[in-house]
Amino acid sequence: MNLINRFKQTYSDITIISDRNLLRYLRVPQLVVFSTIQPVIFLLLFAYVFGGAIKVPGFDYINFLIPGIFIQTAIFGSMMTGVGLADDLSQGMIDRFRSLPIARSAVLAGRIIADTIRNTFVLILMTGVGYLIGFRFGGNVGTAVLSLLIALFLGFAFSWIAAAIGLAVKNTETAQVAGFIWVFPLMFASSLFVPIETMPKMLKAAAGVSPITLAVDAVRALALQGKLTNDLWFAMLWLAGIFLVFVPLSVYLYRKNT
Repeated sequence: MNLINRFKQTYSDITIISDRNLLRYLRVPQLVVFSTIQPVIFLLLFAYVFGGAIKVPGFDYINFLIPGIFIQTAIFGSMMTGVGLADDLSQGMIDRFRSLPIARSAVLAGRIIADTIRNTFVLILMTGVGYLIGFRFGGNVGTAVLSLLIALFLGFAFSWIAAAIGLAVKNTETAQVAGFIWVFPLMFASSLFVPIETMPKMLKAAAGVSPITLAVDAVRALALQGKLTNDLWFAMLWLAGIFLVFVPLSVYLYRKNT
């Protein structure tokens, strides 16, 4: 019975912290606006500036691009987890949480869940923008929703990486730089924007096993063809590895800071 009560209390704590972070987005709408503008700019730049020069056999470039934008949007959104936690640390908010009778896991889980909810909103918006410029899902409603859920799950996993970075550096500006500096090369050295077949041999080999490439290819197959491919299972293995490493690491760093 005590275990059940503890579970209920932890769930309640996570919900309260999630609500706190979501309420912050409502009170500071600039956070949502600017996190939305960035992926829209990337989408329009690649669609209209680079799209005419990039040829993808068997696809209109806009249909090839949008699934990659889904993944990019989820990853960029997940990096804000680290920035938010570093901000809470530097502002003393974590110390206030520590003084409250709440589960320590609630602070991390509540932050990540709130960021995932924000990512959901941004992905829905990006789908709408994609439809306005010519993107169309090729499968049914179920495969379309599943493709978006995979992108969200990838963002959820990367949020734990961002959380570990934010808790390690403890500074908002440093967390922002440290969070994005490794993500940019990982994203561009993948099939997000171009087929990896166009890359040099060694880069192609590395990109082919990247979790981002595997996730993008899985989302692309679902969104455009309504098919499940082996890329999805390999991507899930990568995400399982991320959880196994970065969830305990984030919890350890949080406890160390508190």
